[in-house]
Amino acid sequence: MQCVLRKITNSISRTHFCSKVVGFRSYCSNKVVVDIGQPTPDSHPQLLKDGEITPGISSDEYIERRKRLLDLLPEKSLAIIAAAPVKMMTDVVPYTFRQDADYLYITGCQQPGGVAVLGHDIGLCMFMPEVKPYDVTWQGQIAGVEAALDTFKADKAYPMRKLREILPDMLRGSSKLFHNIQTATSTYTELDAFQKLVSRNNVRDLSIYTHQLRWIKSPAELKLMKESASIACQALLLTMLHSKTYPFEGMLAAKVEYECRMRGAQRMGFNPVVGGGPNASVIHYSRNDQKIKHGDLVLMDVGCELHGYVSDLTRTWPPCGSFSSAQEELYELLLETNKRCMELCKPGASIREIHNYSVDMLQKGFKEIGVLKDVGSSSYHKLNPTSIGHYLGMDIHDCSMISCDVPLKPGVVITIEPGVYVPSSYNCPDRYRGIGIRIEDEVLITETGYEVLTASIPKEIKQIESLLNNFCNGMGVDNQNNLRATFS
Repeated sequence: MQCVLRKITNSISRTHFCSKVVGFRSYCSNKVVVDIGQPTPDSHPQLLKDGEITPGISSDEYIERRKRLLDLLPEKSLAIIAAAPVKMMTDVVPYTFRQDADYLYITGCQQPGGVAVLGHDIGLCMFMPEVKPYDVTWQGQIAGVEAALDTFKADKAYPMRKLREILPDMLRGSSKLFHNIQTATSTYTELDAFQKLVSRNNVRDLSIYTHQLRWIKSPAELKLMKESASIACQALLLTMLHSKTYPFEGMLAAKVEYECRMRGAQRMGFNPVVGGGPNASVIHYSRNDQKIKHGDLVLMDVGCELHGYVSDLTRTWPPCGSFSSAQEELYELLLETNKRCMELCKPGASIREIHNYSVDMLQKGFKEIGVLKDVGSSSYHKLNPTSIGHYLGMDIHDCSMISCDVPLKPGVVITIEPGVYVPSSYNCPDRYRGIGIRIEDEVLITETGYEVLTASIPKEIKQIESLLNNFCNGMGVDNQNNLRATFS
């Protein structure tokens, strides 16, 4: 061992250490790495490649997004997008900041306090918050005017204090204004020039255009979405294994978040839904504070966020290792509906058409099983008031301005999530009461049909029972390899 160490030491001394050890580049290089309040290729080479503004998305792609938005905007119009506000948990403790999707999509800036203006004559102009020594001491550096120009590739940039001086002239030269209503701030809405446009009914919601752009994902975006889905699948699979030994909603919620973050996710896409027994019949149950009884199902709806792109999937299983006959009846109906609906996913189809197909299939199935006596819509909606799916991307329910009647196109990502939520007091045979089941997958629309982004996690009853009964104990390296081989 000493000989080996001596050889390694001598080898290192004969090389240019700083140029060879990439992990220490920011410490060994003479180049000064500037902190702008978010990762850059210089500060975080493990996350970003040269030329990227955010991980996986290049400056060229951001510039192209701005050009495409300008192409959609009418002549002599202006677009204003403010960053998301900081929300406070207490008087001094903020909630974890999450950037507004439209602001992030156009600028690449992950920080609060900015206002972006986009126009045919000015290109992208960013008004940036100014660095205050007190804030730097307590919260760290932030992106300013230089970062807006050098990192975010804005055409113009000014400190925020200049907004009231510069923006009114831009507004007065515009016949129509589009802005992000969700993040609108008094910083610009109280300007006289803005109010004049309002009085003339010339102010509109910008999301009719930004959602149109965000709806179809680029190859770079799809790569991030596939990675986000893969992380969530791996995390949920390990949580399923965990559930037999630790049948507690809170522990399973903690487990899935831990596994997502350990694989690189920045946060969960939403608070995990972990509903055991009758809690699974509460569609967006989030208390996660109950023990799961032996023989009950647990429904887990989870998703994580990776560099601005989210995942969303649901699996339902019995932690004890076997489905009851009533659970199996309902589960098999939903599984078949899930599969049939995915077969309908292709260019030209719409979420509405797929939803209507799912309603017909589930109504007939529920009636045959005996859980639904009347095929009328009111009775069915007591068992399932949800849609078959939604768009997915930078937000969980992405691109809300795009109707579910719009024909799907290649590059659109949707969810397919049939479910049943039988209230404990519902008028049906006792064995079905209190059962909640959802099977949710992410589906990418392709040129020829579809691709399931969450196909790596099992959903067949035999696969789930085998997983729980054969792989839960002694999860060593051999068993992990066997697990991958079984469900790959």
